[in-house]
Amino acid sequence: MGQAARAHALPLHKPQTLRDREARARIEAEHPDAMVVAAYGLLLPVEALAIARLGCLNIHASLLPRWRGAAPIQRAILAGDSRTGITIMRMDAGLDTGPMLLQRDIPIGERDTTGTLTEALAELGARCIVEALAALDDLQPKAQDAAAATHAPKVAKREAAIDWSRASGEIDRQVRAFDPAPGAETLLDGQALKVWRARAVPGHGLPGQVIAAGADGIVVACAGGALCLEVVQRAGGKRLAASDFLRGVKLQPGHFLGAGGVPAGA
Repeated sequence: MGQAARAHALPLHKPQTLRDREARARIEAEHPDAMVVAAYGLLLPVEALAIARLGCLNIHASLLPRWRGAAPIQRAILAGDSRTGITIMRMDAGLDTGPMLLQRDIPIGERDTTGTLTEALAELGARCIVEALAALDDLQPKAQDAAAATHAPKVAKREAAIDWSRASGEIDRQVRAFDPAPGAETLLDGQALKVWRARAVPGHGLPGQVIAAGADGIVVACAGGALCLEVVQRAGGKRLAASDFLRGVKLQPGHFLGAGGVPAGA
């Protein structure tokens, strides 16, 4: 956005906070009709919300009131939602609680990651805000149903740890939700192993037990079904297809991933 502003010789200010009176004064001097917020991550003070004549609009990456908060894309994937979208809302003092002006939805594909979905929603959000600004005088604000609200807190690093006692479908969503960051993670011989791509497959065994390892991937038993690891990464290494990874690591059926695993090749 900054690059686009410079390319078109538009004024560009980058204040650390809008709680500072001087920072708000620079915006007030532009006499904006409307303000637009995208992926800001902080609550704006009420003084900032009052600057623009037509209010402050937020481009939020969910179908509000579902997934208010910092990580709506990750939470939608983790929950197994079939659809998500963009909500253009007029901001108020709460966290994503303001009235909605426009919504557009898209499906969440079976292989979508946070990375792919973020890209799709960024494109949709750009179209939506242009549409909303063009029709701002005619859009009818719709209050959110607070009783239907769900919250999308920021992802904590501890959430990246794979628990093989969960169902394979849940772990598959965890892998996709945490790509590109922080990356779903398990242990191999006590060392971190990131899992970047996987798919749920039939299979059974003790949770965390490797039940097959070959050209198609590393199949690990879960509490329900199994997960085929297709792309992995050891600490300090690069992302590798499982078939390439296995050329350097002897991983046999019966080995366990996670804490207390049987060493590879034992």
